[in-house]
Amino acid sequence: MNDAAAPENMIRLPGGEFQMGASDFYPEEQPIHSVKVNGFWIDPTPVTREDFAKFVAATGYVTLAEKDLDVSVYPGVDPSDLAAGSLVFSQTDCPVDLRNSGNWWQFLKGANWRDPLCDGAALDGSYPVTQIAFEDAMAYAEWRGMSLPTEAEWEYAARGGIEGAVYPWGNEISLDGEIMANTWEGDFPWRNTEEDGYTGTSPVGIYPANGYGLFDMVGNVWEWTIDWWQDLHDASPCCAPANPVGGRKQNSYDAMQPEIVIPRKVLKGGSHLCAPNYCLRYRPAARIPQMIDSSTSHIGFRCVVRD
Repeated sequence: MNDAAAPENMIRLPGGEFQMGASDFYPEEQPIHSVKVNGFWIDPTPVTREDFAKFVAATGYVTLAEKDLDVSVYPGVDPSDLAAGSLVFSQTDCPVDLRNSGNWWQFLKGANWRDPLCDGAALDGSYPVTQIAFEDAMAYAEWRGMSLPTEAEWEYAARGGIEGAVYPWGNEISLDGEIMANTWEGDFPWRNTEEDGYTGTSPVGIYPANGYGLFDMVGNVWEWTIDWWQDLHDASPCCAPANPVGGRKQNSYDAMQPEIVIPRKVLKGGSHLCAPNYCLRYRPAARIPQMIDSSTSHIGFRCVVRD
């Protein structure tokens, strides 16, 4: 694709080779390995509520969180708990057991992209759209004639051309005293000092862009990729793989929950809920698995177009 056919409001990255992964944080980010990606175009920010509203108005699309769940997919669950809704973060009043995420996540009937916290509060269109399941993100991307990024493309973009740095801007959490991303300051999940000015999500593009001119590549909201989850990166002993696409669907299921047969995709970037004491994942190398049927108040996405 040449500049004359440039997608509107997207940024083109030339592609190249980079070191993917990290070795100093969480085991699933290993091993560090060389990867090549071709050039591609990418949204400079996560998809916003305004963007998504235009898609819904044009197509009549209904998100997964707006539909009652299929009881056959969730054996043993009370049918009354399968009404339309989604997961919403609830700040606790005091320290809690960090091994149990049920201490701060609630399934709320009626939570969806229109009312992501299920509180009736009005968020303007410049905030990232959340409560988006994988199929919702894909439907929007296909409507635009685009795709979701691979994990490798996403991480390459997030690094902003800085090789081997912890964050998109360097190795320190702030840059010359400036807050660079919307993350959790304080003790998760009960005390947030709000040094970045926000407790929840923030409008896109208010923190500094990385070296490629991309905003919110870490913090604010997690972002979907098209890669199926695998516990560790594949690494070739001889050469850098070109445009890798992650693991296999049949290997992406959660072995700790064998009764739930729902495959998982890779999320990247961390969110406003990531904190040093719990989830130090507002870094390009960070990654977590997410079941494709899940939507939450801290997951969004952005789109790409490949050359």
